[in-house]
Amino acid sequence: MNTMLIHCLFLGLALALSHSAPPNLDMMMADMGHDHSHDGHDHAHDGHDHAHDGHDHASEGHAHVHDGQDHVHGVTGHDHVHDGHVHHHADHEHVAQIDRCEAVEFDAIVPDASGVPLFFKGDFMWRGFQGPSELINGSYKELIEQHAELGKINAALSMIAADSDKHVFFLLNDKVFSYHDQTLEAGNPKAFSEVFPGIPNHVDAAVECPKGECVRDTVIFFKGCEVFHYETQTKKVKSSHWTHMPNCTSALRWQNNYYCFHGNQFTKFHPVTGSVTGTYPKDARDYFMKCPNFGLLSNHTERERCSHVPLDAIASDGLERAVAFRGNYFLREDETHRDGWHASLVSEAFKEVQSDAEAVFSHARLLYIVKDNKVFAYKSGEQYQLVEGYPKTLQEELGMEGPLDATFVCGDYSILHVIKGQQMFDIELSVSPRAVVHEARLPFPKVDGAMCGPNGIRVFVGAEYFEYKTPKLLAYSRMRPQAHKITLEMFGCDH
Repeated sequence: MNTMLIHCLFLGLALALSHSAPPNLDMMMADMGHDHSHDGHDHAHDGHDHAHDGHDHASEGHAHVHDGQDHVHGVTGHDHVHDGHVHHHADHEHVAQIDRCEAVEFDAIVPDASGVPLFFKGDFMWRGFQGPSELINGSYKELIEQHAELGKINAALSMIAADSDKHVFFLLNDKVFSYHDQTLEAGNPKAFSEVFPGIPNHVDAAVECPKGECVRDTVIFFKGCEVFHYETQTKKVKSSHWTHMPNCTSALRWQNNYYCFHGNQFTKFHPVTGSVTGTYPKDARDYFMKCPNFGLLSNHTERERCSHVPLDAIASDGLERAVAFRGNYFLREDETHRDGWHASLVSEAFKEVQSDAEAVFSHARLLYIVKDNKVFAYKSGEQYQLVEGYPKTLQEELGMEGPLDATFVCGDYSILHVIKGQQMFDIELSVSPRAVVHEARLPFPKVDGAMCGPNGIRVFVGAEYFEYKTPKLLAYSRMRPQAHKITLEMFGCDH
């Protein structure tokens, strides 16, 4: 065994010892084989007895935490997930969930055909950068059907197939499952050696690398600190050892950048050389998921600038300062545009709102924030001051019901543009009572925010924004303009 491989083995051992399992997962593992009971009754499943602390369950349903997971009970019966199996009980409806903000080490991360990142752990998955877990069998049931024989997902990747559509590939043990629009393709699963000849089974992670970012269309496989570059057209394999990198348990290509996830952390790397530039590792909860109670003492300006979690809302605050809201924080651009963006807690500047703004807009030097069918109006200055008489209901203020996706006003015009789903409504603010005066259908099924500035309108969708010169062009254009990256082109971050 050469010295490089010895170094690789020792590095892997050191990293494994330094990244102990998070508390909630330790509890889950420790739970296997223990005794469990519901309401003082024993339930035997697969040779295990299951107990839930002997608590009595009221007929109207209840929620409790057990084994580091949240469990919700109803009255119609429940499914109990234990040791990777689903068990049905006739007395309660029981759905287990995992909180990914509790330092979860993901089995795989992959964008779906529409570009939404999917995160996988055990029998669970998450869609996008926020929201609760769901069971995998709701979308990829064949993976769970093969769970007992093949085990958990080892890796996943997304590639353009021969039909020119994007397909998602899941790697389990020595099998490959190819899905198109969440439908397992005919003839799958296939042997791993048939789909990726020359690559060993049981890889730890995989990620696609298209031509231009790699020399040719390539899939990068990780196994320990050994890395395999597999060219999809020629089927040539090049192996190397990236001993400077942590052992990747999942990998992701996002916004043309490459990320190796290890434990609850990630490292950005070059897909060809494996070189790492910058200060890494970083905590995935800061940049790849919305965790309200995490990171309050960290450098939240860098985190909010570089986070891949979509914005909640964005606008000018009435003093030509752009403000962007996400969860507990908002970013404000310095009015001189020289010092960049700075993050602050929403609860400190807008204590009545606290967090999670739904939509924002400015008009007549006031900043309006919409949340939970209420409108809050603030005077802009060194500090924001709530206007007397606010909050008001959304119906009272704008003559419509929520929820809203985005709102914006251009310059000194009195037309408020309100986006709900794929519709944009124009409301005349200079009259009372206010009502919709025009309606148009947009080329986006869903937007996260929109704002109007000196150079036109920016519409924010996921990790990108799109520019239009006027509201009329936005309303009647059927083709999307060029996409711009929010973190890089607006916030100046390329993490």
